Amino acid sequence: MPSEENITRIHINDKELILIGTAHVSKQSAEQVKQVIEEEHPDSVCVELDEQRYRSIKEGDQWKNTDIFQVIKDRKATLLLMNLAISSFQRRMAKQFGIKPGQEMIQGIESADEMGAELVLADRNIQITFSRIWSNIGLMGKMKLLASIVYSIFSNESISEEELEKMKSQDMLDGMLQDMTEHFPSLKKPLIDERDQYLAQKIKESPGDKVVAVLGAAHVPGITKEIHKDHDLDALRKRKPKSKWPKIIGWAIPLMIISIIAYTFIANPEAGAQQSLSWVLWNGSFSAIGAAAALAHPVAILTAFIAAPITSLNPLIAAGWFAGFVQAYFRRPNVSDFDNLSEDVTSVKGFWNNKVTRILLVIVLANLGSSLGTIIGGADVLRLFFENL
Repeated sequence: MPSEENITRIHINDKELILIGTAHVSKQSAEQVKQVIEEEHPDSVCVELDEQRYRSIKEGDQWKNTDIFQVIKDRKATLLLMNLAISSFQRRMAKQFGIKPGQEMIQGIESADEMGAELVLADRNIQITFSRIWSNIGLMGKMKLLASIVYSIFSNESISEEELEKMKSQDMLDGMLQDMTEHFPSLKKPLIDERDQYLAQKIKESPGDKVVAVLGAAHVPGITKEIHKDHDLDALRKRKPKSKWPKIIGWAIPLMIISIIAYTFIANPEAGAQQSLSWVLWNGSFSAIGAAAALAHPVAILTAFIAAPITSLNPLIAAGWFAGFVQAYFRRPNVSDFDNLSEDVTSVKGFWNNKVTRILLVIVLANLGSSLGTIIGGADVLRLFFENL
């Protein structure tokens, strides 16, 4: 019999469910997955993957087919950067231990094939999860989350594999989830709780009398609780309807700024001109600084400066998109940039040197700069308005 450490056995009616709690970059986890599947001979093997991540494992060169211009058009630059940032931490740790990130999932796929077990992709589509996370947190939450992810990229902290294995213990896990709840209370629901429900239902519905599930250890306690309930998978797959308030506020602020400047021009043309100049300089300068921080092409920096004062008055467009298009035009990524992407995201230098991530950084930082410029520029417009009443 395999070692029972990190294994949870659940019996529902005549069905035996065997949950293996793994660390995503642990060599021992991959070895345990292989041992359990070979000795248990399950009818089905569930892995914590969706179709998109499964394809990325099977197709190692998927980045070569990425159209960076389409990514910008589809407004997916920030999500792609976040995805790469999250994976960079796992890749650095996997590199430290000399294994592939997600090796335990790869092992689950291979062992299921070898044993003739049915493979079940049990996780929710990652784009839906990102969408539900993004709609669950406000502007400050997004900024905090992005800052936390960026910090994890730039951190040089390394841990021993023994410490990594300890992360799979119940007590340590509860502490980690508690920390996550305290720092990002709205993040835990779509990232952990909803996926626990989704995974539990998919595992329970897997064919056969014996099912092995290969899971990140963080999900095991939740799945153990949720598996005894019934969950609506269609409801968990739905993208949450967007609130009308961000759109209302997004249009209300520009209309207010335009109205104030127009009124000031009528009452005092000199003050109105000063307001307009202040708006242009604050917006343009901060957006250009953001693009420059990403080491953008000079024309892309100039584009950010020119576009920001205009795009800040229209919620449907953003300065970073224009700067990103210009950056992609002058510094178009080649095949080697996509080939090296997985390796380059493991270091700060790689993030800034790779043409793909450079474009994403230009977009994100130019947009952040424009947002900051809008706040300061708007405040200065109000100051000048009240001074000239």
